[in-house]
Amino acid sequence: MALTPLVYWAQRHEEIYLRVELTDAEDIKVYIDDNMLFFQAVGYGAKGQHLYEFTLELFSPVKTKVANKSTQRQVSITIQKMEQGWWERLTKPERKPLFLAPDFDRWMDESDAELEIRQKEEKKRRRRVSRRYEEDFISLKTAFLFAYNLVQFLGYSWIFVNMTIRLLMFGQDSVYDTFHTISGVMFFCQILASIEVLNAAFGVVRTGVIPTLIQLFGRNFILFIIFGCLEEMQNKPVVFFVFYLWSAIEIFRYPFYMLGCFNTEWKTLTWLRYSLWIPLYPLGALAEAVAVMQAIPIFDKTNLFSIPLPEALGTSLNFSYVLRVHLALMVLGLWINFRHLYKQRQKRFRTKKRKSQ
Repeated sequence: MALTPLVYWAQRHEEIYLRVELTDAEDIKVYIDDNMLFFQAVGYGAKGQHLYEFTLELFSPVKTKVANKSTQRQVSITIQKMEQGWWERLTKPERKPLFLAPDFDRWMDESDAELEIRQKEEKKRRRRVSRRYEEDFISLKTAFLFAYNLVQFLGYSWIFVNMTIRLLMFGQDSVYDTFHTISGVMFFCQILASIEVLNAAFGVVRTGVIPTLIQLFGRNFILFIIFGCLEEMQNKPVVFFVFYLWSAIEIFRYPFYMLGCFNTEWKTLTWLRYSLWIPLYPLGALAEAVAVMQAIPIFDKTNLFSIPLPEALGTSLNFSYVLRVHLALMVLGLWINFRHLYKQRQKRFRTKKRKSQ
């Protein structure tokens, strides 16, 4: 013969909570039919291990779907009200069943429940506002990164195409005139590239700050100090090779980033982005090293940027020593960037290989 368990209840404007005092309940059956709640389970209750059941005629209409969860100590039941509101009591009959009692652990007055609703609505509103701000920020960041990469792509494409056409049209003569025809756009692109260091430093893009800074400093040193300050260097063929190799790398890197702004990928471009640097970076570094070595005797002769020392030493520190140090640092910088790019390539293609398996 079935026994009646102890049942505790509480409510909110949208839900009814029941807590049935049954330990290790099994064979739980809970359903609602014509606004009548039926419960049956086998468990350890107030009168030991037995079959327990009860029936409640609820105060107002509820949804038929009932959620229940059994633990070692109790069975929790959640019922959704058909309409939001505060019930005077749980059951339609005014007389409360003897086995039913308020659940003071979850009990709230109507005013407290309304305050809870307002707090939940305020949290939802804040989440919506925060989500909207985040979406706006992402949209703004995407537009900024796309515009930046597009400008850089157009700049380096102009350099590469212009140099190629001039080489085909004028042959060797175009090599000696590279600086005077191309340097303006190259200056613009390299100054603009400073944004990449800021993007990495402030987390706008996920990349290392050190490799980005090394590449920017190395290129700007060659462009502004070696080529920009020494007229004797501006007509040398090494300018052509440095500019051509730089632009050959960037015309594939920036469109790859442009597609990445919209989570889009072109497999051929991805392969070129992560593979062309293998031959082009060492060649570019070699061309830069040649430019530095050709500039050393010029700085020795002109004493440009020499640092005067105290009269007791009777001499000055020639800038060519800085160039010699720069040559040594170029080897270190090349190794750091090579290692960084190699890890990126390994990570990229290893990830894609796993996805394809």
